[in-house]
Amino acid sequence: MKKLGIIAAAALSTVVATSAFAADLIVGVSWSNFQEERWKTDEGAIKAALDAAGVDYISSDAQSSSAKQLSDVESLIARGANALIILAQDASAIGPAVSAAADEGIPVIAYDRLIEDSRAFYLTFDNVEVGRMQARAVLAAQPTGNYVMIKGSPTDPNADFLRGGQQEVLQAAIDAGDITIVAEAYTDGWAPANAQRNMEQILTAQDNNVDAVVASNDGTAGGVVAALTAQGMEGIPVSGQDGDHAALNRVALGTQTVSVWKDARALGRAAGEIAVALAGGTMNADVAGAASWTSPSGTTLSAMFLAPVPVSAGNLSDVIDAGWIAKDKLCAGVAAGTRAACN
Repeated sequence: MKKLGIIAAAALSTVVATSAFAADLIVGVSWSNFQEERWKTDEGAIKAALDAAGVDYISSDAQSSSAKQLSDVESLIARGANALIILAQDASAIGPAVSAAADEGIPVIAYDRLIEDSRAFYLTFDNVEVGRMQARAVLAAQPTGNYVMIKGSPTDPNADFLRGGQQEVLQAAIDAGDITIVAEAYTDGWAPANAQRNMEQILTAQDNNVDAVVASNDGTAGGVVAALTAQGMEGIPVSGQDGDHAALNRVALGTQTVSVWKDARALGRAAGEIAVALAGGTMNADVAGAASWTSPSGTTLSAMFLAPVPVSAGNLSDVIDAGWIAKDKLCAGVAAGTRAACN
C-alpha cells in the first residue's frame, strides 16, 4: 500500500478545472441527511466551487434512508449529472448506486465516508488521526479512571477508523492499568438523541462511576454532555469532532474538552473542484494531489485526505481568526476572564 499524504487546504486549488471545458456540466450531490450542522457548510462550499467553474448543482436528501438514497442517485443520473458526490448513509448498501453510475460512465466521489468500490474517488479527512487527537486530548485531561467510548454509526466506516485511532493512543494507559474502558456503544445514525440514551444507560449501569468519555463527533458529544449534566457531572472530559458551533461553545464553557475541527469549507471546495475535473474527463488517479490508498478490507482507491485540527480551550482563537465562528457565538455564557479567546 502506498503511503497517502495529508493534503493541506492550500494545495487544493491545483485541481480547479477551467470554465471552458466545464460549461454545461452538472454535478449531483446525494446527501445522507442534514441532521448534522456541518453538512450545510459543506454544501455551501461545494456550490461555491461549482459556481466558480460555471457548473450546475443538483442535489437530493436521503433523509437517513439507505433505500431512498439509492433512488435518489438514480434520479440524479436521470437529471443529467456528469459526476456524483455521495455522502453515503450506509456504506454497505450504496454499492448498487455506484454501479449504476459506472454503467453510465459517471464518476463518483465518496464524500467524507468510505465507499468500498475501486471506481469511487475517496475524499475525506484523516479520520484515524482524528480519533488519535480525540483520545490524546481526553487522556491529557484525565490520565486515570473509567472511560466510556461513544462511537459513531455502525453503518459508517468512519466510526471504526476513529475508534482505531482512539485505541492506538489509549492502549498504553490501558495496559498500565491507568484507565479502564467500562463501556462502549455505537450511535445509530450518529444521532445525538441516541448518544444521550446510550450514555444515560451506561451511567445507570456504572452507578455514575465514569471519569471521561471519548465521543466520536460533536453531535454525540452533545448527547453525552446532556446526559452528564442531568447527573450533575458536566465538566468531565468529553471529546468530539467537526467544529460545530454548539460544540465550540461547550469547549469555551468547559463542558467539552476538544472538538477536532475538520474545516468543511476546505472539504466541500475540494469535492466541487475534483467533481468538475472528473466530469471533464480526468481519471481518478490523475487528480492533482491524489494518491493510491488501500482500505483495511483490501479495496484500493484513489484518495485524498485533508488534515484536521484539534480545538481545545487553549487555541479557541484559531476558529475565530479563521472566520469559522463569531466571537460572540463562541463565547456565549462564558464567564469573563476564563478564556483568553473571549477576553
